[in-house]
Amino acid sequence: MTRKFKEFPEWIWNIPSYFNIGVACSDRHLGTVQSDNIAMIVEDDVLGTSQITFAELARKTDQFAQLLRNLKVKVGERVLIRLPNSIDYPIAFLGAMKMGAIAVPTSTLLTAEEVIYLAKDSGAAALVTDAKAWVTMEEQLVESLRDLPNLSHILLSQTTHTQPHGCLNVLSIENCLSVIHKCDSPYNSRADDPAYLVYTSGTTGFPKGVLHAHRALLGRQPAAQYWFNYAEETKNASVSDRIMHSGKFNWTYVLGSGLMDPLYLGKTVIVHEGKNDAQTWLNLIQKHQATIFIGVPTIYRQILQKTEATQAEIPSLRHYMSAGEHLSDEVLSQWKARFKFDIYEAVGMSEFSYYLSQSKFRPIRPGSAGFPQPGHHIKLLNPDSLEEVKNGEEGMISVPDNDPGLFLSYWNLAEETAKYKHDNYFFTGDYAKYDADGYIWFLGRKDDIIKSFGYRVSPYEIERVYKNHPDVADCAAVGEEIEKDKLLVVIYVILKPDTSASPDDLLAYGKQHLAAYKTPKTVYLVNDLPRTKNGKILRKDISPKIAIAKSSR
Repeated sequence: MTRKFKEFPEWIWNIPSYFNIGVACSDRHLGTVQSDNIAMIVEDDVLGTSQITFAELARKTDQFAQLLRNLKVKVGERVLIRLPNSIDYPIAFLGAMKMGAIAVPTSTLLTAEEVIYLAKDSGAAALVTDAKAWVTMEEQLVESLRDLPNLSHILLSQTTHTQPHGCLNVLSIENCLSVIHKCDSPYNSRADDPAYLVYTSGTTGFPKGVLHAHRALLGRQPAAQYWFNYAEETKNASVSDRIMHSGKFNWTYVLGSGLMDPLYLGKTVIVHEGKNDAQTWLNLIQKHQATIFIGVPTIYRQILQKTEATQAEIPSLRHYMSAGEHLSDEVLSQWKARFKFDIYEAVGMSEFSYYLSQSKFRPIRPGSAGFPQPGHHIKLLNPDSLEEVKNGEEGMISVPDNDPGLFLSYWNLAEETAKYKHDNYFFTGDYAKYDADGYIWFLGRKDDIIKSFGYRVSPYEIERVYKNHPDVADCAAVGEEIEKDKLLVVIYVILKPDTSASPDDLLAYGKQHLAAYKTPKTVYLVNDLPRTKNGKILRKDISPKIAIAKSSR
């Protein structure tokens, strides 16, 4: 059964044959009144405030695209981007796509080992990172990166000083762009051509690449109308919305809602780099007169708990948005009471960004994810019979494989792609149910992925790392709820006989080998783990009750 909401007109997709994200997010505004408007503002605790207009962004992305051409990077090759929130991020991300390369955004939290893995798996031709990170990780990275046959260039931001490392060509982005005065035309990509590759936690213990087409930007446009709440533009468009986003650009959620989507529509994006605390967001909203704030539930919870702020202190804000993890009823009600506005929640995934959302057009029903945005013909199917379930029944969220917002494939994983994309659908693995009024209630995956502070963390990836420890016989990573809607990543470890590793030693090991958001916050030692008769670990039965020792935090 197809569910339609009467108050919404039918969404008509208009996907052109040729489309390029890099061009759409910068050049689209040249020659308009938006050309000299500010595209992005970055507040950095160390470097201060920086900003760039749409005209400047168009020029800089042209220069970055030309730099890649000059370095003989070919159309379709990958450019690995490991940058903090900075003006250089959109320049590199959009510039790479402008010349026809595939941009590969990654987290600054990744360890050297993890960066090397992604560089190898993606076959990256170039790595873009900041000078500070390069200096910190240089000794660990250089020897391993030299062994990668495709990687030849290291492009450093926030520096004018570089030195070569054997076969690696280490260059300053600032120096290189300053001498580029003539640029070739952007690559005329097809809408279905690969544009960017994001990595997400995989069930194999290794991150898996999710490949998106240029059309993905257009595929998210229903969200602009049915999740965002943009102001009506005047004819001269001299004043536009300002979006304050609390996240990091490497995250799919932020890449879309905090970079590509607003820039495509000519909005100003405001981001922060540095130490996060509740008061910071309030100060920046007030300083830059932001009109829309986008965060994760943790941010909203911290503002409520650690400040006495009210809407009177940030009068410019008129729309609040959240995604990444479930927003509790408690936070929603407390926010409405103090700030007089609702927080509109959305659900998405690396393969298909925020396609379910709440909206100003329908009352929020606490606990519900809202509804599928018009244009996204989501069905809840029984994965065995492929029949649509009835209201109130659990079904797997299934997306028609012709939806323009849907990913292309898993990188170099044809079998994994075929496992989830078949019978004209992408089977998300997430379950939900509809109520009688058409609201959708998101239930999540029936697998073991841990959602902690907005991050999706694979227990298999953590366990793979810990099983490399010489004293570990077996282990299991799980999420531990320390309070309502607050999960921490923890790990239960069985030591090998006659070994002496302490829980604190194992905690330090995780910090050394895993990104901070993946690192277990507690290590429990156990004699055994609950298992099935076939020896499979029963994660649902794991609890601190089975521990014989734990780390001290």
